[in-house]
Amino acid sequence: MITSRFLTNFTHGFVKRIGIPRFSSSYEGDGKTTVTVLNKEVESGLMVDTYSQYGFRLNNDLVVMGPMAIFPKSVLSWNVNNHHDINEDSLSLFCALEPKIDLLVLGIGDVPVTPELSKRILGFMRKHKINIEILKTEQACATFNFLSAESRVVAAALIPPAHITVNENDMLQSKLRQESLYKVND
Repeated sequence: MITSRFLTNFTHGFVKRIGIPRFSSSYEGDGKTTVTVLNKEVESGLMVDTYSQYGFRLNNDLVVMGPMAIFPKSVLSWNVNNHHDINEDSLSLFCALEPKIDLLVLGIGDVPVTPELSKRILGFMRKHKINIEILKTEQACATFNFLSAESRVVAAALIPPAHITVNENDMLQSKLRQESLYKVND
């Protein structure tokens, strides 16, 4: 599965194309495999580019502070503080939509998905015949982007994570950005 870190790496131009040699008889093109960055495809609608503890940046450079409800063509502020506030009232918006969504991707921050939370939410959504996927926000962003790019009738309810872990790839990107800034100033 593609993670949001993977998509973020692409959106910052870190990786644009991957060339893989192929036999000419098995492929009619020029022998190269290309990668399309989903977040840069305007026709695909709104997607999540990055997130932080404070909110989200979308592929159209809109910044949403706090939790949000995102759809392929629109975004709303979602009035919850954390995963404890997710209940029938906070999910009722997704049940009132026409056309009915195929899937709601729920990003609950960086807390683990508990059986109690799943049971409570799944029961309510089943009653309204809406499929739901409950994930940590990092995976939820990537899942929403992918499904939206496939033109699925999808929505996501996302809570920013309380903690962001920095990995080796993030450190490398930061160093490359700093080096490029120093080169511009020289």
